[in-house]
Amino acid sequence: MSEIPETTGDVVWQSSPPGSIYDYIRVASFSIGPDGLVDQWSRRAADLFGITAAQVRGKDPVEVLLPPELRPRGHRHMKEILDGKEWTGLVPFRAPGAEGPGGVAEVYVMPSETESGERAALCIVVDVRALRRIETDIAASQAIFGQSPFGFLLFGTDLTVQRANQRFATVFGGSVEEHRGRTVHDYLSRSEADRMTASLRRVLETGEAAIDLQLVGAAPNSTDRRHWSINLYRVHSGSGRPIGVAGVGTDVTRRHVAAREAASARRNLALLNEASARIGNSLDLETTARELLDLAVPGFCDLASVDLYQGLLTGDEAPPGRWDSPRSDRYGGGSAELRRVAFSSAVSDAPLITTPGCGSKGDTPTAVGEVHRYSFNSPCASALRTARVQSIPGEDGSLVRSTLAVPMVAHDAVVGLVQFSRTKGSEPFGERDRALAVELAARAAVCIDNARLYRREHERALILQRSLLPPGDPEAAGLDIACRYLPGNTATEVGGDWFDVIELPGHRTALVVGDVMGRGLRAAVAMGELRTAVRTLALLDLEPAEVLSALDEIARGLGSPSGTQQASRVAHKAREADLSEVYLATCVYAVYDSVTRRCTFANAGHLPPVLVEPGEEALLLDVPPGMPLGVGGEPFEEVEVELPEGALLALYTDGLVESRDHPLDEGLRAFRNALTDPSRPAPGHHSPTAALRADLSRSLEDVCDHVLGTLDTRHGEDDIALLMARIQGLPVEAVGDWQLPREPRSVGRARELARALLVSWDLEALVDTVELLVSELVTNALRYGEGEIRLRLLRDRTLVCEVWDSGLVQPRRRRARDTDEGGRGLQLVGLLSAAWGSRRTPRGKTVWFELALPDGDSATEPTVEQLLSMF
Repeated sequence: MSEIPETTGDVVWQSSPPGSIYDYIRVASFSIGPDGLVDQWSRRAADLFGITAAQVRGKDPVEVLLPPELRPRGHRHMKEILDGKEWTGLVPFRAPGAEGPGGVAEVYVMPSETESGERAALCIVVDVRALRRIETDIAASQAIFGQSPFGFLLFGTDLTVQRANQRFATVFGGSVEEHRGRTVHDYLSRSEADRMTASLRRVLETGEAAIDLQLVGAAPNSTDRRHWSINLYRVHSGSGRPIGVAGVGTDVTRRHVAAREAASARRNLALLNEASARIGNSLDLETTARELLDLAVPGFCDLASVDLYQGLLTGDEAPPGRWDSPRSDRYGGGSAELRRVAFSSAVSDAPLITTPGCGSKGDTPTAVGEVHRYSFNSPCASALRTARVQSIPGEDGSLVRSTLAVPMVAHDAVVGLVQFSRTKGSEPFGERDRALAVELAARAAVCIDNARLYRREHERALILQRSLLPPGDPEAAGLDIACRYLPGNTATEVGGDWFDVIELPGHRTALVVGDVMGRGLRAAVAMGELRTAVRTLALLDLEPAEVLSALDEIARGLGSPSGTQQASRVAHKAREADLSEVYLATCVYAVYDSVTRRCTFANAGHLPPVLVEPGEEALLLDVPPGMPLGVGGEPFEEVEVELPEGALLALYTDGLVESRDHPLDEGLRAFRNALTDPSRPAPGHHSPTAALRADLSRSLEDVCDHVLGTLDTRHGEDDIALLMARIQGLPVEAVGDWQLPREPRSVGRARELARALLVSWDLEALVDTVELLVSELVTNALRYGEGEIRLRLLRDRTLVCEVWDSGLVQPRRRRARDTDEGGRGLQLVGLLSAAWGSRRTPRGKTVWFELALPDGDSATEPTVEQLLSMF
């Protein structure tokens, strides 16, 4: 900066360079005396020509400065000058001894007089090259400043406008001259003007340029917000003294709009990408709705809600989106019932907002979980009815600025409505936002519809599965039975677990537990087919291994158009083509005889049964697992185990002991520990009687609850089936067993034995019927059977009579002709008994009948018509 000038009167003195035009151009002076020789030589002349005063004083300037070819002409001009004539012209010169091209000087010669009155001359010399540079600089400055498409301002050191170009005047109005003396406060708001002023001061003081200073304002007579990018730099004089700050402004509003649109597009793409990952992770309708709102708020809007049709949530199969005319009162002149399933807000303590014109109860907002309707003429109802987005502006004084009511459409059906709202201070929704809202709602609608379809299939499969399970508490002779079935939660598909308790002739019971591999309706249907087949095969009274072999053939034939006849070919093609089409299942089939307390097991790839003897630890029975049903090609083995009185037998599926969180061995160990009676004394310090009494004191239902409550089943991952049976064999006094010789008198002997036993059992009411039916069965054994005859009477919940012989021919009912004297025995057995049948045994066959006890549901006496029907 220059030093402070000293003022004396009207004259200003300063020691620094003047800072005028002379700082830029090279001006020199010298004088010529009356003799035509140089009289005085200034320092600037020495700098300009490169000749010192000593070298030129007293010499002819023509001879010193001009080249030889121009000297004659120079002498003529010098003579005219000394005669008193002014002269101006361009004079080429070359410094003495200098190499290279010389210079061109513009010389202005003014006649003068000495003190003695003689004529002399004063010469002013200007370097023409410096003048040309100044002309070029001025022309370039005018071109840049005046013709630039950017706004140009030159601020003085007092930060007022010294000069503005035409572009700036065009934007802010008025002529160029009218902007002189103004400040930035005349163009910008107070906050922006203060920022601009601070930047100007900083640039003026430090000399550091300000690049891309962003300012926001509006042009005169306009409300449009404009964005400007300002570059500021300090301007210096030729001597380096700061004389102001230059500012170049560019309107970047379009760039900001494009950047905002690009950012919006990137945000929308990111939202859509995130929607693909976050929406639809759950097959639950309400959870999917909340996932949509968690994504949209606050990334897309400030408030949002989701309404779904009530019929869709309750499983109604009627098509959603059904509407009536305004005159119809079916829906009260409005929409079908909807339920508000989700609401989200990014505004702290924001209440539920009612969209203008869409309130179902006036201005009262709808709470989450509430069932409501929209009035027919409301924008929300229109969106549901037309399946088109409705833009709803906010009301004056309301928190909401604008709302998009977007129908949720899946497979050309409207399933609900989602409302996106933005509050005051947020930008209103644009076309891009509308498109994004539709896409978000559509993706959520598809997921919700998939969840609805899954829920419907899951419920149907669950109904089917439960309908195939034994109803109530199963009962069996010689067994106390308790069972549990826990389906997977709604997030998992229905499995193929099943169990069954089948009563067999002779107070025997078949216990079955199985698991079809796979999930969903397909597994439930396969389970139903296998369970039906098991019950059918059990009624044939086959051995357990034979039952599983037959089930294996059936499983291989499932899904085959021609059934089991092409099971091998279907299984072979399935293994080669698509293993998912093969029906595989595991199964344990056990037959318990309450008379002998012996149980025969056969296993098809299932987990082993668990046996808990009184006072002992739970053990896994060593039953060969075999191959799963549907694999084929391998026979099944049988294992017969004698079960002590009071023992506990447990059959189960893998959902009880298997989890992804722990290995199977650990689950089996925990199951055995849970089954072991905690009241059992330590080994070697208890009596068998006390242990048996402790085991029997535990309710079997309590044992089931204890097992399920103790094990870490991670329930929901898989279905759980648990079948438990406590052994309670028939007492000796409830069994009558005799061997009869193969002779006619054995018929009478059989009647006597049966009568005596029934009387001891206080069953005199059944004596006549039993004598008659025993006579028929023993007579048939003598007539058609082989070997010795065995008669057995069993009393439990019913009375069972069995006649054994060594013959293999099964009895068959037939209708006797009117003239036949015999052939009506089995008809009589079927008429008088509650049930009858025959089964093969390892050494022949057994024919049996069953009667209800008198204190139970006694069979009614046969009518005359029934008796006559035998003839």
